Amino acid sequence: MKARAILLNAAAVVVALVTLAPLMWMVAVSFMAPGEAAAFPPPLVPAHPTLDNYRTLFETYGIGRYFANSLLVSSLATGLALLFVVPAGYAFAKLRFRGRDRIFQLLVAALVIPGQIGMLPLFLELKALGLVNSYAGVLVPWLAGIFGIFLVRQYCLAIPTEMLEAARVDGASEGAILRRIVLPTLQPILVALALFVFLGSWNDFMWPLIILSDDRLYTLPVALAALSREHVQDNELMMAGSVVTTLPVLILFLALQRYYMRGLLAGSVKG
Repeated sequence: MKARAILLNAAAVVVALVTLAPLMWMVAVSFMAPGEAAAFPPPLVPAHPTLDNYRTLFETYGIGRYFANSLLVSSLATGLALLFVVPAGYAFAKLRFRGRDRIFQLLVAALVIPGQIGMLPLFLELKALGLVNSYAGVLVPWLAGIFGIFLVRQYCLAIPTEMLEAARVDGASEGAILRRIVLPTLQPILVALALFVFLGSWNDFMWPLIILSDDRLYTLPVALAALSREHVQDNELMMAGSVVTTLPVLILFLALQRYYMRGLLAGSVKG
């Protein structure tokens, strides 16, 4: 058993190193002088660490604006997603209405449809509504994600129906029940869902690229892609931009990882 444990730990270390090596090299290259990463063999650590690449990004190319844009979009997407998804998931789990189960089955079936298929009709609808080149248009796909509704619904199934009925007998409205009973019970899955939406909207590239034409509204992934077209050979500058894009959400995920996993695992076994 001891030998088996040692082998498993060694395998875990190897997998971790293979996974982390590109990220570690990305950070190292971001501190290198221009052209240093192009040497052969490529250096693993900078010979003379410098912050010039980060200064260039913030002072010359205004990456701070795009960082703020991404933060705004991701925060709004997270808040709006919770606002719409939580009541919907609760309704599918605990409220009775005509066609409830059939509608939910159709929603779950839609999960297998790639999101790219719906981008063109959604773009045409938003264009008719005048929401193209606006953050409102960027936020629309995040308002009522099917996966989020599914997670909340599965977790709500574990809430005792008798407790909800007792609250109704006492005169509590459905809104009061949702606020005072359901939301406190849903805390683990709400953290998981909020983190899921925030990371997804922060890293989203394709939809903001399609919907936004004003470069002042660009989010970080789109701005970095536009910058790479002009500086395709500037590996160090591009790696610095990748660090700015990746590191904040990576830290956020690691800080909330246990809540994220707890919520997902709890929701996966309900109902």
